[in-house]
Amino acid sequence: MWLAALRDVAIILLAIESLIIGILLALMLLQLRKLVVLLREEIAPLLDSANSTMHKVETTTHFVGDTVVNPLIELIGYTKGGVEAAKVLLRLRKRVRGIPKQDVPKASAQSTAADISTVAPSRRNDR
Repeated sequence: MWLAALRDVAIILLAIESLIIGILLALMLLQLRKLVVLLREEIAPLLDSANSTMHKVETTTHFVGDTVVNPLIELIGYTKGGVEAAKVLLRLRKRVRGIPKQDVPKASAQSTAADISTVAPSRRNDR
């Protein structure tokens, strides 16, 4: 007799558990539906806006690079080239006039020549 009562209680508990699981499943499906709506209506426009902003930044970067940076780099290159050409021309002009270099003493020029002659054979052996 107590076995039959235990069986009836187990059936009632399983029925209540099934009802609770069904209600929770329905609530979960409603929440999932709200999430899908949120993704469609709010997140997708935010992603589109971010893509649009990224495209504008990329376009602006290319524009600034083409109109400001590249011409500036060319100008600096031509300026440096002109300065170096002027330096070379001034050195040649000094040599033609016969003005000796004042920054290199004669003794150090001779020691440099001696150093070069001793270093040169070792470089040939390295190859």
